[in-house]
Amino acid sequence: MKKILALILALCTVFMFTACGGSDSEEAASDGDQVTLKLWCIATESDANRPAYLQAIEDYEAAHPNVKIEMEAFENESYKTKIKAAMSGGSAEDLPDMFFTWSGAFLGDFVAADKVACLDDVYKNNYTSEQIPDVMLSTTTYDGKHYAAPTTYNIVAMYANMDLLKEAGWDHIPATYEELTKCCDDLLAKDIIPFGCAGSETWCVTEYLEPIIQKSIGYEDLNKIFAGEGTWNDEDIKKSVDTLQDMIDKGYFDPSGIALGNDEVKANFLAGKTAFYQNGTWNTGEVADADFEAGVALFPLMNADRATANQAIGGPSDVLAVCADSPNADLASEVVVELGKEICHYNYLNAVGLPAWTPDYDTGDVKPLMIEISDIVSKCDGMTLFGDTAMSADPAQIYLDYVAKVYGGEIDGQGFIDGLTKDLQ
Repeated sequence: MKKILALILALCTVFMFTACGGSDSEEAASDGDQVTLKLWCIATESDANRPAYLQAIEDYEAAHPNVKIEMEAFENESYKTKIKAAMSGGSAEDLPDMFFTWSGAFLGDFVAADKVACLDDVYKNNYTSEQIPDVMLSTTTYDGKHYAAPTTYNIVAMYANMDLLKEAGWDHIPATYEELTKCCDDLLAKDIIPFGCAGSETWCVTEYLEPIIQKSIGYEDLNKIFAGEGTWNDEDIKKSVDTLQDMIDKGYFDPSGIALGNDEVKANFLAGKTAFYQNGTWNTGEVADADFEAGVALFPLMNADRATANQAIGGPSDVLAVCADSPNADLASEVVVELGKEICHYNYLNAVGLPAWTPDYDTGDVKPLMIEISDIVSKCDGMTLFGDTAMSADPAQIYLDYVAKVYGGEIDGQGFIDGLTKDLQ
């Protein structure tokens, strides 16, 4: 972990890197007829990653006239269902050549079913460990083989509208949970809603619940639970769920959020309707460009006996992979790694995520808010990959169902740990 964090710090604070070698992917396409490769992803019109995808594809096609990349984007939640269904029963004609996926067990399920092409030869022949550090491939490596290309590196962060906080008498983001509750009370006294959360997209609820759990039981125990090696039957997990519901009951969350999607909740924050927005750091560019002074921090520590303040949810989760049954799998494997590298390049410059690939370009114009996040990450002493990707498909869905019940007030902390203990252990 120390090596990972030291690497991230080095990647995020330097202003210029020298390229360590080039890719031979320009030789992948022949001089004959044009080859069309289909790419599935979640870079929809409203997704912050979309500009990076479009620019990376444009660059690649310009350098390789014989390759045409057709990108089809889907909404986040519907895509999870679509890609799982396609991988479980789709024919080669129904599948894309390349596809976006989440790392960890989410991709691991597809690898175990022999649905994903191995990229070892591409990495070995075209890239060095200085360009793509092994730690950034760790969440897409199974049985010692690499199966995807990372497009970015992100954590869950708590963004703050400092203008609204100052209206409530706060000149800093609360550093403890006691301060956070006092700040929320002060905001409510000024008729300012503290938080918004998209109840219609359960992954957004996990962006609140998982940091609370992690700051209560520690990243190591949470990692074990997501890996199926630990128990949900933990009093501190119960307290974590009760804490989130207590925040909801006190009015700290916009009540309309239960029916809203993430785009709407984020828009409310950017419009100054809520003081905080807790979500992935892929939102940094939009927050930095908002019409208010923005701040960023991690959710505060809950239990110093088991956790530390400098732990975070996140990692190199967003990746691109190749369908093993693609008739153009060899070419697609060359293309997908180069696309991953360039999407990462543009995402970092656009403040949509930290660099999983070592920058070989000028980073002097990176937004100050992203540099703040880089500093936060450099101080982290533990991380946990997003729960719905760290867990295999079936356990993840059961977990998300219980999280949805928590936000909807159908179960309390005891019901949460009882249900997950019964259904997953």
